[in-house]
Amino acid sequence: MSTRHILLGLLAGGPSHGYDLKRRHDERFPQARPLAYGQVYTTLQRLVRDGLAEVEGTDSDGGPERTAYRSTAEGARELGRWAGEIAPPAPFVTNEIFTKVVVSILAGGDAAAYLRAQRAAHMERMRELTAVKTARGAGLATVLSADYALNHLDADLRWMTTTAVRLTTLIAEVDAA
Repeated sequence: MSTRHILLGLLAGGPSHGYDLKRRHDERFPQARPLAYGQVYTTLQRLVRDGLAEVEGTDSDGGPERTAYRSTAEGARELGRWAGEIAPPAPFVTNEIFTKVVVSILAGGDAAAYLRAQRAAHMERMRELTAVKTARGAGLATVLSADYALNHLDADLRWMTTTAVRLTTLIAEVDAA
């Protein structure tokens, strides 16, 4: 995830304060890790430094002073360039679950028990996401975000099932090496 590009995208709708950008990020990307305020303001400072955003003005409106930012023409070009890039499939797949299965075998642990426990954790998360996406009033962004996560969890579950079937062979290979 590129925080700078997400903030540029949110600024494309017009000038905003850091607080508003953080709130809109968390609303638009409901299944993403929420942004920390410090991350928002640090990223905004870098966008200004790099000429991709600029300060629109400040106001206090009876409270603490707030700075509004807006995207520059260069920021809009950068956002368009980034949004049009194809996200390449990862050249290396790092799979923590696979790594833990192999390490469990190496350490004499119970890889099958680990897979069962991991499967249960995945199923619980899938139930949570299903509840989120089927909740009354769930917006399309929430549904699509939950669907994306559900599909990834489903792929993990299918891999775990295949691995469990092949576990005896994997244990023999790991032990022989």
